[in-house]
Amino acid sequence: MLAGELRLGGAEVVVLERRDAPTTESRASTLHARTMEILDSRGLLAAFGTPPSEPRGHFGGIPLDLTLPGPYPGQWKVPQFRTEEVLQERALSLGADIRRGHELRTVSTAVDGEQVEAEAVGPDGPLLLRGRYLVACDGEDSTVRGLTGAAFPGRDAGRELLRADVDGIEVPNRRFERLAGGLAVAARRDDGVTRVMVHEFGSTARARTGAPEFTEIADVWKRVTGEDISAGTPLWANSFGDANRQLVRYRDGNVLYAGDAAHRQMPIGGQALNLGLQDAFNLGWKLALHLRGAAPATLLDSYHRERHAVGRRVLANIEAQALLLLGGAEVEPLRAVWTELIKLEAVRGHLAGMISGLDVRYAVDGPPHPLLGARLPYTLPHPAAQALRAGRGVLLDPRRPTDGVPRGGDGWTDRVTAVAAPAEPGGAEEGADAVLVRPDGHVAWAGPGSDGLPQALERWFGPPL
Repeated sequence: MLAGELRLGGAEVVVLERRDAPTTESRASTLHARTMEILDSRGLLAAFGTPPSEPRGHFGGIPLDLTLPGPYPGQWKVPQFRTEEVLQERALSLGADIRRGHELRTVSTAVDGEQVEAEAVGPDGPLLLRGRYLVACDGEDSTVRGLTGAAFPGRDAGRELLRADVDGIEVPNRRFERLAGGLAVAARRDDGVTRVMVHEFGSTARARTGAPEFTEIADVWKRVTGEDISAGTPLWANSFGDANRQLVRYRDGNVLYAGDAAHRQMPIGGQALNLGLQDAFNLGWKLALHLRGAAPATLLDSYHRERHAVGRRVLANIEAQALLLLGGAEVEPLRAVWTELIKLEAVRGHLAGMISGLDVRYAVDGPPHPLLGARLPYTLPHPAAQALRAGRGVLLDPRRPTDGVPRGGDGWTDRVTAVAAPAEPGGAEEGADAVLVRPDGHVAWAGPGSDGLPQALERWFGPPL
């Protein structure tokens, strides 16, 4: 995602990937509403075909309707390998240099502070790369994070879920079924493979150096459910615990962090994958603008401010869900209260907005307005949608072509597309006849006049031409 966004903005980018070939493991399989909107804003949804959608999610295993106003309500089921495939094809088509089979060994900042050096070992031996910035997108066990010694406070896992995709078994489908001895989940796919997940109440997370053996998963499954799945064929197995950690800083000079390299959490409800993609989407256009000389490096500080706050909130809700999900009999009274609360529309809507990412609102300077900092909550007119697909900002301004009133956007025509269209339909209802939209779809300025617009344009897109 990040490589594609950087190339879209005109930046040169090299991706070092340790794996020799793309993974075929399904891993995370949920795309939430905000991620679907992001993919649509870059014209990528057609590549996914028509993925199945499901309005029902959960909060700590308690059923939760995720439906909210928008073009992609609920959650959408896409295997992670397919999401990675689409994003890789896009990055390559835009000119990203992706080098597989390269393992990072060292990271150092050059003496002048303007460059980062990265040394890796690949199929042809050592490789030394030098660039303006390095972004760690290398997961919860981030090599970059380990090499830089970045502060990563929080706690390690105390409990864990065991997970496997298994062929050749027949067990009932289960949706977060709490049995006397533990939690069991089973979902049979159309191809006959069943994903099982299991946690034995009272058990603790093991210190692991690799994936659990299938025999361990089958043993726990039998103790919890009484069913024998040991004769099945495991296609993939892993475990994930309830560790909860977050970097102190997402930006350390010329080194930045995104996705699980910046935060470690239990992947409940698909939030981890979506959080990471949205990190990259927030960073990409900002870093590209700076690298091409249009915006100062201070723009990158907004990446930390915005995404650290979002990550902290997501980690908090995941920690609460982990307690509800993996706790034994002691959490049943709490689950009973939550089950009642979720039936209240205000509570349901609040939780759905948080999990789906639709309620993310960045702290943006400007006159108070209901749209400021939020994602643009409606479908853009066609010219505006095309501008967003090109990674540009958009100024929706219905008065621009008719009244001759200067609006302050003419000095940014190389970065912002002005569209003679109202901010419909919500904008008209809110009294905002003009809206400045960042390349990530969030509103940077809104108002019936032009007060503050030049300042907002320079804040987010750099000085005028």
